[in-house]
Amino acid sequence: MILVTLGTQDKSFDRLLKAIDDKLADGTVTDEVVVQAGLTQFKSDRMKIYDFVEYDEFDSLIKSCDILITHGGVGSIVTGLKNKKKVIAAARLKQYGEHTNDHQLQIIENFANAGYILELSDFSKLHEVVAKAKVFEPGEYVSNRDNFVSLIERLIEEPKRKKKKNKS
Repeated sequence: MILVTLGTQDKSFDRLLKAIDDKLADGTVTDEVVVQAGLTQFKSDRMKIYDFVEYDEFDSLIKSCDILITHGGVGSIVTGLKNKKKVIAAARLKQYGEHTNDHQLQIIENFANAGYILELSDFSKLHEVVAKAKVFEPGEYVSNRDNFVSLIERLIEEPKRKKKKNKS
């Protein structure tokens, strides 16, 4: 099963759902597709589309999917990686009114360059990326959270140390 998650953005990402629907219609993608569409309004008789799902149901869908197709949101990508899923990410783009800027391109590029995910940039080749995902072995995701927290703690504590040193 392919799970498609579009997050909770207030802008539509029907461009991605149309591409998936087209590939289901022409038979180049044959998997069952379940969609958490958020605020994207899209109708299809080839996909199961939900606006939002409860946390437990979403967790169950993530755990049972073979491939996760998502927008370029860090949270969605990391959720897939933490669950050891094969992730395909497609950026919401400013030119289509899908986002206010194109930062998702850099997010996806960084994760793809690290070997964690596959990027979908040419929607006409969706079926090729799905086929590649079926044999793709993503690198084991290593969170940088601890390093980031440590850096923030040092930045917070450094002025205190300097102030204390100056009083001596």
